[in-house]
Amino acid sequence: MVDIRILTIFPGIFDSFLSFGNPARAIKAGLLSVQTVDLRDFTDDRHRSTDDYPFGGGTGMIMTPGPVVRGIRYLKAVMGSPAVILMTPHGRLFNQNLAEELARKDGIAFVCGRYEGFDERIRAFVDDEISVGDYVLSGGETAAMVVIDAVVRLIPGVLGADSHERGESFYNGLLEYPQYTRPRSFEGMEVPAVLLEGHHEKIRIWRKKQALARTLERRPDLLRDRVLDREEQKLLDEIRQEMTNGE
Repeated sequence: MVDIRILTIFPGIFDSFLSFGNPARAIKAGLLSVQTVDLRDFTDDRHRSTDDYPFGGGTGMIMTPGPVVRGIRYLKAVMGSPAVILMTPHGRLFNQNLAEELARKDGIAFVCGRYEGFDERIRAFVDDEISVGDYVLSGGETAAMVVIDAVVRLIPGVLGADSHERGESFYNGLLEYPQYTRPRSFEGMEVPAVLLEGHHEKIRIWRKKQALARTLERRPDLLRDRVLDREEQKLLDEIRQEMTNGE
């Protein structure tokens, strides 16, 4: 079982997220445990304050170190040796490889901030920092949901045996190939004939070529560091030749 705890000033924000889809399925199956921990329980003033004005001036409020660090120490005490993750724009950019790395851990503690950020000294008490993208969110809770959702899918037994087939987007480092279902014809757009022939090898090659073409067009950065096998190189050469010929 993967044990996840979330330190936040808004524990209730996760209620709906954990009640549907893969997180709910994993919890029901006993493959996942998720608990929210109210950061305000670790405050020491009657107002249960978790933020204060920044030294040196500036706009907004900053998460104070006391409650956060006490909360982290509590999580470590009850979880053993979890990976303590600070959700922050300063962190490593989240991707599928990082999701797989986290899925191998037995315990993960997410620290979710609000306001204008964390007191810098909090960073000394975490194991890692993760960002879900170069944009501004209201807090770390929605970012933590993104990470949890990606990680839960990788827990053995959540999706069923080989249900993601390693063909899903980013599982093999490429964008996913186009997919189709009924009807065969929709407003003049037809399902590619190769998918209707039942020839599994031809379908496999077509899907790989389409995945390479889509990745080259939309996310060429994913191909820059990829070590292509002989088949992929041949298909990519074909794609580039077709692009040159305007096909």
